[in-house]
Amino acid sequence: MVSNLVDTAPALIVPASGDMDEIAIRDSRGQLTWRQLQRLLDRIVGTLQEAGVEPGSAVAVFAENSLEAVLAHLAGAVAGMRTVPINFHLTAGEVTTIMSDSGARVIFVGPENADVGVASAGSIAGCTVLGWRCPPGVGVADWASSELTGAQLRSPAELVPLPNLLYTSGTTGTQKATELPPTMFVGGASILEHLERLRSSASMASGTASLPGVHLVVGPLYHTGPLCAYRLLAGGTPVVVMGRFDPERTLAAIEEFRVASTSLVPTHFRRLLALPELVRRRYDVSSIGHIWTTGAACPAAVKRAIIEWFGPVVSEAYGATEVGTVTAISAPEWLEHPDSVGKCIEPFSVVVIDDDGKECAVGEVGRLYFRDATGRGVNYVHDPVKSAAAHISPGVFTLGEVGRVDREGYVYITDRASDMVISGGVNIYPAEVENVFSAHPGVSDVAVIGVPDRDMGEAIMALVVAAPGATPSEAELIGYCRTQLAHYKCPRSVTFVDSLHRTEVGKLDKRRLRAPFWPTDRTIG
Repeated sequence: MVSNLVDTAPALIVPASGDMDEIAIRDSRGQLTWRQLQRLLDRIVGTLQEAGVEPGSAVAVFAENSLEAVLAHLAGAVAGMRTVPINFHLTAGEVTTIMSDSGARVIFVGPENADVGVASAGSIAGCTVLGWRCPPGVGVADWASSELTGAQLRSPAELVPLPNLLYTSGTTGTQKATELPPTMFVGGASILEHLERLRSSASMASGTASLPGVHLVVGPLYHTGPLCAYRLLAGGTPVVVMGRFDPERTLAAIEEFRVASTSLVPTHFRRLLALPELVRRRYDVSSIGHIWTTGAACPAAVKRAIIEWFGPVVSEAYGATEVGTVTAISAPEWLEHPDSVGKCIEPFSVVVIDDDGKECAVGEVGRLYFRDATGRGVNYVHDPVKSAAAHISPGVFTLGEVGRVDREGYVYITDRASDMVISGGVNIYPAEVENVFSAHPGVSDVAVIGVPDRDMGEAIMALVVAAPGATPSEAELIGYCRTQLAHYKCPRSVTFVDSLHRTEVGKLDKRRLRAPFWPTDRTIG
């Protein structure tokens, strides 16, 4: 995997310990020392340079979790490029849409989905597919074929760091591009300064005052939480990358590698807690100093059980891809304010608005809005119209939820104003699914909603009015949807109804449609 080239250029990526022969990153297939990492990184950057990819360009990463996927992002970053993480569950058509919109003409792939990446690239003129561990003859070039040394690469002192370009559906089913927000991107005038800032903040990830501990990647790297791994690695933090989530293997990794920090979603918590008590007790998790949880609301009983198990190390973040973390709460705070998602962090403050557009009093429930003191708010790349639509005034935006604020400033979410469903920490937008179902000849009308799911928080259900004379089956409709969309977006169940009770102007009352399936007035997971 690693060249034996001798390079006299100083290493860009150095460990906090200063020992270049310590393990920098590992997964289930292998590991790299910091010295090996730097040599491989030089080769990947050289391959991009030899392929004619200019600084400032976008490069996509479409791969399952692996140490290579982390390095693809890191290589793009140190080469002054904008990396675009793409959900590895997407179909070729969905990938092509993101590639075309981002302008990426290079896509990194692993062997698990090289065929989808090649099919997507085939629709884009001049697109190059770079990959690792891919069999020959599949249209994938070696991602580290360059023989350039670090001294021959473009100077990092002259390259400007760029934030990731992330794709989110916002409040509709249309994918939109947004940059990694300033709350998560440390910036810098050059790559050298950027890396120095990352090194300075590395210890914050583990909560230790001296050397940062090992960081464990559990969730998929196309999510903003797990994606922080490449920035931690760049700052000198050792990283362990897990593949598809397995609760016992996660505990084993924490014990074996003395993991200090990780990012988990409530579904991970549920699956960890579902392990037999004897299995849970088998593993030492005392090394954990910090667990960030985000992506979906965490049931109080689940969060309390995790805190009792791991200790007061769980911090919850509420926000969105477009703006980063808006509110945060530590475990001790949460135990005093159960069900809260915390107080606003800088530069945000909260505003609660009623149905008449007036500001609510303390404790009153209304739509949650947040004011960004910088004026940035939600910003979709090259789309000022959609950016403006997310705000009620400049810099004041909503993430689509209903809630209240107590006298101490703690925010509580009570329901969702938008149609969005959050299943296993992943945002799913009913409009996208409804468009697919509506094209089926056996469907007269459809509404897609979220229903309770013990494991995922919410599961997708399609309420379908069959076309006159048609008798489509549940399996037929779900199978049809899976030919158009990634499987995680498709309903797990279909319920046939006589009417969706649209208003005179054709609107749906999603809250009313969800209500029969939920045990309380709250109709979100």
